[in-house]
Amino acid sequence: MKDITKKYTNGEVTIVWKPDLCIHSGLCFNGLGEVFNPRVRPWITPEGSTTERIIDQVNKCPSGALSYFLNNDTRTL
Repeated sequence: MKDITKKYTNGEVTIVWKPDLCIHSGLCFNGLGEVFNPRVRPWITPEGSTTERIIDQVNKCPSGALSYFLNNDTRTL
């Protein structure tokens, strides 16, 4: 099985999505639909909200399919 990883950025934060880990709980798009919308492509548009709200929502992902890193941060999160 391929290990697919996709990245989406708003310039400040980069959202990392690993679809193979996703359990489709719906927390992402129910909590922040302006960023996560599975009905459009790309389904993640980080320009739709603030970095703080994105981080808060990504931290709620129960499967770990969504993660993030700050673009000006040299640490690995």
